[in-house]
Amino acid sequence: METKPSSDYVQSLARGLAVIGAFDAENPELTLSDVAARTELTRATARRFLLTLAELGYVRADGRVFSLTPKVLELGYSYLSALGLPELLQPFLAELSHELGESTSAAILDGADIVYVARVQAKRIMRVGITIGTRFPAARTSMGRVLLAGLPEAELDGLLAALTDADAPDAERVGAGALRAAIAEVRAQGWCLVDQELEAGLRSIAAPVRAADGRVLAAINVSTSVTTVSLEQLTGRYKDALLEVAGRASAAAGHAAFRSH
Repeated sequence: METKPSSDYVQSLARGLAVIGAFDAENPELTLSDVAARTELTRATARRFLLTLAELGYVRADGRVFSLTPKVLELGYSYLSALGLPELLQPFLAELSHELGESTSAAILDGADIVYVARVQAKRIMRVGITIGTRFPAARTSMGRVLLAGLPEAELDGLLAALTDADAPDAERVGAGALRAAIAEVRAQGWCLVDQELEAGLRSIAAPVRAADGRVLAAINVSTSVTTVSLEQLTGRYKDALLEVAGRASAAAGHAAFRSH
């Protein structure tokens, strides 16, 4: 039985957000018919919302094709600014990147995904296409497993059920036993290594940033290529540097009394 919206529910706002949400990494450009189908709106209604969003600068129209503009990021930045973590973590990431010569990132948990909230890109000719707002399945990433390990048991159980659901896409499906074992290992050792599970050739190691009461606020990581950094290096000097920086970032977050996501 569907829950009836409250009297304060603004349907036009919900529809506008649904139109924005119709675009994603797999569908960055959509026709009017595509948007109508993905939002279950009529073509006339979808057209009005698209043209309104275009007038406001959130959507770009190119002939019959529509796409989001970078202005959409401002909606997310409002939340991130209120959270305060990106500004706090950025200098720590910059320090770690400078010390190790590798890209460093910070992410928070959003449902079954991680969302990048801060990043320092290493100076390389070839770069990984990760930016603020990039999302990946939590189960397949080092930062995701660190964030999952910080969840209360009941909340973790619910997420694991979704992450290991047989109907989930192949890219997001992870064996329940293997994932629970990985999370238990993270809780025991305080960091997580993922070796080429998200993408061939990429390795990363992550650690938590904690509030004063021990809650995990975010995760930070160092990402490397298998051709430049060995597993021994990653679990040696790189891990030690990561944990040291994560500890200082946690102390700073504790003093600032940041809240968790």
